[in-house]
Amino acid sequence: MEVKIGVQYAPRELVIESSQSSAEVEKSVTEAIANEGTLSLVDEKGRRLIIPVSKLAYVEIAESSPRSVGFTAR
Repeated sequence: MEVKIGVQYAPRELVIESSQSSAEVEKSVTEAIANEGTLSLVDEKGRRLIIPVSKLAYVEIAESSPRSVGFTAR
């Protein structure tokens, strides 16, 4: 699962690959916003990302798409 997070006053979005399902990520985001605390997600390599909810601009959840390598004909 690919998760893109926009943070206020940050020029670039944060992008992580998570092994969680989209429903689990959405539940984590919704609970964090409801509790006005922090959003905590873990990527596929076990790194933890913690963001204060007050600084969130947006969260985009999408299925990971396989990346093509080299030259391919379409």
